[in-house]
Amino acid sequence: MMGTEFAHKVKEYLVSIGEGKDVRGDGKIKSNPDRSKHLETATMRWFDMQIDFVNLRSEEYIENSRIPSKQSFGTPEEDACRRDLTINSLFYNIHTDSVEDYTKRGISDLKSGRIVTPLPPKATFLDDPLRVLRAIRFGVRFEFTLDEDLKVAAACDDVKDALAAKVSKERIGKEVDLMISGNQAVKAMTHICDLTLFWNVFSLPPVFKPAISDGCERLCVAYLDTAWNLIHLLKESTFKDKERRFLLFAALFLPLKNTTYQVKKAKMVPVVNYIIVDSLKQKGEDAKMVLDLHRASHKFLSLIPCLASNEDLQPDDVDWVRGLIDDVSIASRVRVLTGFLLREIKDLWRVALLVSILLHPIGINDTEDESSQLHKRRDLFNTVESSIIKLGLDNVWEVKPLISGEDIMNVLQLKEGPLVKEWKEKSMAWQLANPFRTTEECIDWLRETNSKRVKLE
Repeated sequence: MMGTEFAHKVKEYLVSIGEGKDVRGDGKIKSNPDRSKHLETATMRWFDMQIDFVNLRSEEYIENSRIPSKQSFGTPEEDACRRDLTINSLFYNIHTDSVEDYTKRGISDLKSGRIVTPLPPKATFLDDPLRVLRAIRFGVRFEFTLDEDLKVAAACDDVKDALAAKVSKERIGKEVDLMISGNQAVKAMTHICDLTLFWNVFSLPPVFKPAISDGCERLCVAYLDTAWNLIHLLKESTFKDKERRFLLFAALFLPLKNTTYQVKKAKMVPVVNYIIVDSLKQKGEDAKMVLDLHRASHKFLSLIPCLASNEDLQPDDVDWVRGLIDDVSIASRVRVLTGFLLREIKDLWRVALLVSILLHPIGINDTEDESSQLHKRRDLFNTVESSIIKLGLDNVWEVKPLISGEDIMNVLQLKEGPLVKEWKEKSMAWQLANPFRTTEECIDWLRETNSKRVKLE
């Protein structure tokens, strides 16, 4: 009996005993041998528990191919040997209430904390190259040791080529997402680096610039490591799960933030977008979030010295505001710039701040260890966060403009267009600089400023 048919029988039985109301979903994931997805899987959710149903399998292969030429019902022993890892090949017999270990080493590998394949690792990985990533994920999740023969096989060219050719990007992306969202993201990425799989997993477009330096993947993992450690040094409530996920992806790809590739119509796009959308098949919205964090972190860099200092410092390198602060008093410029930045990045501003802290140079002397440097970055984050809260900007994106575009058109007798947009931005700059002023005062400022502008022209 195939998994789908068996799942239907289970559902029918649950309905017959009055438990059917707790069954959710009755789906089927089709097999795709060309992409190393050999088994058709039926899925069901019962009492909020996801259950997969698959038949025992036994496969025959054509010479020089790892795609099964024939699949038939197998014995438990045959099925166990086709599993990815010995620790995943154990059966539970509901009749005898016992665990059955047909590979003769699943239980011992569990006890000793080892990640081993039931068959020779190269054959197992060529059967389904995604098992390399699953081995890494299970290894770091349970803090188990990867078998040496497994590591040699995972790093060989045949397996790396098969990972690129046989496994869908969606399956790779799912494994990577589980690693990043798991409890040992840094260890997982370190294994991927050590096994020289980084650019196989995070594949790049054929042409990009500037060229990526040797060892860039190690720098990617180093940024991820620092971000991971800072997250755990800060208050547990600082980042939600969604924010932590975006933060870790942004940190991992930070060394690539200025690398671009060309798409149609000569448009240059960051390669980070390609990695997330094309290589990992994640949502376009995820890529946008990571790119927004990279851009916002660059802007934060010019504000950090001002927000962290007790002195009245003025920011450098703020060309991104394009003259919006020309009419703002010097004392209010930091508040205005920070307000615009937070209105842009919204509730991810703490994430963007931490990414910028990764890039911000801190004074380090020869006697400081890594822990001391991390604490310096943690303290800098806390100082800047406190300054932003004291300025009353921590929810500034929710503040409604005192005057609308329609108000501006009525007061200045303008038609809708770029000039109205410019005045909307200028009026928001005035509002950020004068947080306790009224709509009437903003309109008076608008008339006065426009009058001066007309006279100058």
